[in-house]
Amino acid sequence: MRPGLTPVAAHNLRPRPRLTEAPTLSESAVVQDCHFGRYTEVGEQVQMCDCVLDDYSYISRGCELIATDIGKFANIAAMVRINPGFHPMERPSLHHFTYRLSRYGLADADDAEFFEWRQRQRVVIGHDTWIGHGVVIMPGVRIGHGAVVGSNSVVTRDVPDYAIVAGAPAKRLRMRFPPAIAAALLATAWWDWDHDTLAQRLPDFCDLRRFLHRYAPPQPI
Repeated sequence: MRPGLTPVAAHNLRPRPRLTEAPTLSESAVVQDCHFGRYTEVGEQVQMCDCVLDDYSYISRGCELIATDIGKFANIAAMVRINPGFHPMERPSLHHFTYRLSRYGLADADDAEFFEWRQRQRVVIGHDTWIGHGVVIMPGVRIGHGAVVGSNSVVTRDVPDYAIVAGAPAKRLRMRFPPAIAAALLATAWWDWDHDTLAQRLPDFCDLRRFLHRYAPPQPI
């Protein structure tokens, strides 16, 4: 070590909580009208509205999500934005005053029809997905099971099961597995196994060939 430097082994480290069937939400998270599955975790400074976070999925710090349905075992990295609010480009003006009427003293209530339309543009994220740091997923997009979205990507179109995409706009780089293996993994539907079964079969998750041999249904001849 260079002379004059002070070694610091650890400073202000917070132990990660042990997850339970009850959702674990950071004290700084802001959550409205959301539903959570078992063993779920929501990190610091996350903002969520009208979302579903299914079993074993987690959301890292600083994410913002609106009207999003997230499957099981989803891995969402920090600073992700999912279904960001969008402005009505077909109107004469893009500005808030045309639909957030009450804020500007233009009416007693906001434009409910506009917000109902925006709410219907839900994002759907499949099981066992990985959404990288800083990703933006635009309204109405579906991310398939087992898909990977590279860091800082902007996803404007649906992503197939087990695809790896990246870029702005995101484009397919490659598939994680050949079609037959992807189909076999989908057929196992392992994300629906109960907790005890997952614990019992945990070693098999480290070997793809053994996993498919034991749990994939037989292929028709």
